[in-house]
This record gives sequence, structure tokens and C-alpha cells, in this order.
Amino acid sequence: MTSRTRHNLITDIPGIRVGNVRDVQQRTGVTALVFDRPVVASGSFLGGAPALRENALLEPEMLVDGIHAIVLSGGSTYGLDATAGVQAWLREEFDALPTPDGQVRVPIVVQASLFDLVNGGDKDWGRYSPYAELGYQAAQTASHGPFKLGTEGAGTGATTATVRGGLGSASTITSSGHTVAALMVVNAVGTATIGDGPHFWSAPFEQDAEFGGHGFPPHLTADDLKLRMKPNYVAGTTIGVIATDATLTKAQAKRLAILAQDGVARGVFPAHLPQDGDAVFGIATGEAPAPASIEEWTEILHTATQVTARAIARGVYEASPLPGEPTRPTWQERFGRNTSHD
Repeated sequence: MTSRTRHNLITDIPGIRVGNVRDVQQRTGVTALVFDRPVVASGSFLGGAPALRENALLEPEMLVDGIHAIVLSGGSTYGLDATAGVQAWLREEFDALPTPDGQVRVPIVVQASLFDLVNGGDKDWGRYSPYAELGYQAAQTASHGPFKLGTEGAGTGATTATVRGGLGSASTITSSGHTVAALMVVNAVGTATIGDGPHFWSAPFEQDAEFGGHGFPPHLTADDLKLRMKPNYVAGTTIGVIATDATLTKAQAKRLAILAQDGVARGVFPAHLPQDGDAVFGIATGEAPAPASIEEWTEILHTATQVTARAIARGVYEASPLPGEPTRPTWQERFGRNTSHD
């Protein structure tokens, strides 16, 4: 038995702050997750074209046992500059704190970026990309509590094969009292919706009509199952973070990320294509005890798959229009409130 937490967001887990910054003209943005204290982290990277920074140190055999922040951004490999901005902000914070003699604090930040370079935005940014400054601003504004979903942060320029993508989040409390939550940015080569209708592939896991309450269609047709993908083999990516307040090892955090990738495959069809950069970071804040049994641990993993799929659907459901010529309609424009462009 599981239940939904207060805000249905990843910040329902104590110690996690989220900051989102977007550039509407360039149709891109940055999301920064900053932790009150270092968290145990690992990752799973199943897409064929990932854009990553410092992911090797997340392997269980590596020395680093805690990280300070995770960055998600647009911009493909240009977007990896966002880590520099987050590190700059963290270094300023570290310099303001007392340290034992001779101790040097190095901000440990990992990142994944998505491909939003051909989404209609103005990418003529000159010699250097804007992402370092966007990263700094995202870290600077990171806070506990509610934050906006959809066309925000790294989800600003996100699209799928049929409708706009976006930034989504969801959370759940397991029967043993552990909170499990996801934050996902949906920019898939494939689709989050079934066929040409309003139903989401994530529908079996929906709670409290969080993405429209349409349920699963009564029958799937051959047309529903045919391949739908962005034209001209344009790259895409579904990236994000799966988190728990449980106390876990790095190896367990990696397993958490692997089960969240199952959630990516439940929420996006098809997932993990050669053009995708699908990447999920798994983190454990250690605010709650370790799972007391294999059953408790298995429930956390089972929940991770579901909450990831829910976050994916929420990101698409909450997307809003942007000024200028749209590259994709939003879900709301096609099936919901029919909002007009800004």
C-alpha cells in the first residue's frame, strides 16, 4: 500500500532543493537539484547518445561517496557548461562556511543534458554558451517546497514525437514509510502518449488524476503501437533523478536508478533508442533508516518504477505554449484547456 506525499514532488523528501531557470527566447533552460548535505548517488545511462558530466565517479567502486548537486539542462553537450555555474555557486557557499585547517571543499556535481538545439529557439549565443550562467541562477534560486512543472527549467525546450515535453515530478510513501520521488525531463524521440489520443502510457500508475485521469484506452490498436518518432532522426532524451529518503549504499542507489529506467520504458514508447540520451541518477538522502528487509527494499524499487512513469506523464501534461512558431502543440492545446500562445 502506498500513498501520495504532500506536494507530489521530489522536494517532498527533506534535504532536496530544486531551482529552475529558463530562457524563453532560446527555448532552453536548466534545473538544479542542490542537497542540504551530500547524498549517496549512482546512475543508469541506457540511451544511445547521452550527454553526461562526471558520471564515472558514480560507479559503486569509485572513491566519491557523496555528491552536492545534480544538474539537468538543455543544450546537448553545450549544456554541460551548466555544471560550472552550479559549482561556482557551491564554492561561494563553501567559502562562507568554517572548515578545519587545511581542508579543501570541492563541489561534486554531476549532470545530464538533453538535445533541444532544433526546437525553434535562437541558439546564436556567440562564442560561449549561456549555460554556466543559467546553472548559477538555477542553483541560486533552488529551494525546498513547491515548484512549477511543464515548460520550466530543463523542460523549457523539450518535445516528444507528438506533443511538447516538459519537466515532471511525482512522489509516493511506501507502506514501510519511505518516501520515493522522481523528477524527470521528457524530450523523447518517441511518445509519452498513446497513438494520436490523450491517453498516457503511464496511465496504470496515475494517482488522483494527476495527469488528467483519462486512464488506459479500452483497446490498443495496431495504429497505437506503430513507431512514432521525431522526424529526420532528431535526437532526444529523457533524463532525471529518482530519490528516496532511505539510507542506501552506492550499489543500492545504482539499482534504484536501474528500476527507474524501467519507469522510463513504462512512460515513453519506445525508450532507450540510439538517438536518445536516457539517463537517470539515483540518490539516497539517508534521512530515514535503511530498508529493514528485502521486502522493504523491493517495495522501494517497485515504487521507483511507478513514480518515474508518473513524473514523465506529469511533465507532458503540464507543458505550456511558448511565444513564436510552435514546433509541437502542448497536450493541453490538443486535448485539454486549449490555451493560446503567449
